[in-house]
Amino acid sequence: MLEKIREGSQGVIAKGILVLVILSFAFAGVSSYLGSRTETPAATVNGDDITAAQLEQAYQNERGRMEQQLGDMFEALAGDERYLAGIKRSALERLVAEKLMDQAAAELGLRVSDSQIKEAILAEPAFQTDGQFDNERYLAILRQLGYQPTQFRTMMRVDMTRRQLASALVGSEFVLAGESKQLAEVQGQTRDIRYLVVDSKPFLASSQVSDEEIKTYYDANLVQFMSPEKVSLEYVELDAAKLAKDVTTTDEELQAYYDEHKSQYVTAEKRLAAHILVDFGDDEAAAKAKAETILKQLNEGADFETLAKADSDDKFSAEQGGKLDWFEPGVMDPAFDKALFSVNKGEHSGVVKSNYGFHIIKTLDIQPGAVVDFAQVKDKILAQVNEKKAVDVFYSLQSKLADTSYEVPDTLSETAKAVGAEVQTTALFSRDTVPALLNKPELVKAAFSEPVLQDGLNSDVIELEPHHVVVVRMKEHQNAGTKSLEQVKAGIVERLQQDKANEAARAKAQEYLAQVKAGETDGLPLIAKAKLARSERGLDSALVAKAFQMPLLSDAQSVDTVGLATGYALVLLDKVNQAEAVDAGMLSALKQRLNAQYSEADYRALIALLKAKGEVTYPEVE
Repeated sequence: MLEKIREGSQGVIAKGILVLVILSFAFAGVSSYLGSRTETPAATVNGDDITAAQLEQAYQNERGRMEQQLGDMFEALAGDERYLAGIKRSALERLVAEKLMDQAAAELGLRVSDSQIKEAILAEPAFQTDGQFDNERYLAILRQLGYQPTQFRTMMRVDMTRRQLASALVGSEFVLAGESKQLAEVQGQTRDIRYLVVDSKPFLASSQVSDEEIKTYYDANLVQFMSPEKVSLEYVELDAAKLAKDVTTTDEELQAYYDEHKSQYVTAEKRLAAHILVDFGDDEAAAKAKAETILKQLNEGADFETLAKADSDDKFSAEQGGKLDWFEPGVMDPAFDKALFSVNKGEHSGVVKSNYGFHIIKTLDIQPGAVVDFAQVKDKILAQVNEKKAVDVFYSLQSKLADTSYEVPDTLSETAKAVGAEVQTTALFSRDTVPALLNKPELVKAAFSEPVLQDGLNSDVIELEPHHVVVVRMKEHQNAGTKSLEQVKAGIVERLQQDKANEAARAKAQEYLAQVKAGETDGLPLIAKAKLARSERGLDSALVAKAFQMPLLSDAQSVDTVGLATGYALVLLDKVNQAEAVDAGMLSALKQRLNAQYSEADYRALIALLKAKGEVTYPEVE
């Protein structure tokens, strides 16, 4: 058939048909560029589109960056679709900001020359070897990133042009020396206060709440009583650890395993080593010659211990006549290790070079390796064999679990029968209250996914831990909504009672305030607190904040009240203590921090201005 087509294609008619086909494809291709596009842009900035593909690329880049930054924590966060949606929104806003900057730069006539781009590439440390530009390295990195040189230079031009505008604004920001000094002095300031806490607890008993008040509060605060989306699951679980409990293994099997793996139950031979060490020093050849001289003396009958004490550069072992310790094979430097295990007891090696110098090694004693008795390792072998059997059973059942849950997707009953398990259920839970056993990002994502919630299908096999998997399906689904008054009534009553008790405490604090202003402080149980710092941890943060907001009055007592979580406090400011000498390093750090804050504010203000002057739309994808 293919041969006939090839032959026919040589004819005039066939060639004519081919021309028509080619033209049809050509016009279709052109029309796809010249005609209207069906893809809805993610955003339109002053007539320029940000495509969905551009947004997806930016989103994936940002997601990858967050995953690298947060590590394992990202997996837990990624289970919440709202979190991922937030990342996508941030990526889109960044693209919009970049588009606005590009348009503003073009309007201002900002340009970057080819020579500037070349200089930037030559100066980039990533493209250098030993401080010099390396063209091969440059091209290799571009290939790794998937860029052509021309494409990369275009990207560089866009980025550098954009930075011209940003640096012109941000680079003009500065911080006066007095600003950082003033901030440092304010932060280092301490205050002497006295205070009196009026606890709301004594007023709770007399705080009565009516049904009308409860209903009014409920109607005015419906947003507080939103119930998150919840789901109750059915699931079938396979856990190798649980399967191991049902595995039986005979003594004969254990003995056979022991005999087959006897090499695993042999204690390694140990040797007691001694050595004479000659450091490399500044002249390695001289060190080697010295070691060979010592070896010659030993070969002529000199005492090893005596020479070790006199000539070894390892002063710690030299005091012991060169004696070190018991070693198993593979513990020491490879050359040292080989020499130690190649000589008989009481013999010494030749000159051996290691990373530490030249050694002459002696084997003082040998402790032969021995086979560990079966009885000593029987329990260990039992655990290993049972685990292996359980894992084998697990993988066999996992295959059935996957196949049956897929083939019968609208129930877990058949799946449970296939693997000899039970269908288990959970109570209703939200994304934030997942049962501990199932609290894994992949499972949470599956539990609230469209196939499970809307289509009522079984999930894929989800791994909770190694050799521990589940398949889930939706048992009950509860949409997000508002809780009924009856469900939240007790909490509202408690809240309103607390509010009334706090109000009573506030009234009492106001009485104390009037007394202080009238000069009647006698009898008030004021508590003194000297040199209160902003970082004070022993007091309520609201009280500390109030103390540093109050002015020090010259003609009257500086006094005020402040609400606490369960009551009110009366605060008297007695003295403001100026900061001690400010460290130069702190001033420099504060200056940098302020400069960064000012620059960030300038950039945000610029983007807000460009948005306000332009037209930015976010078409909805249908």
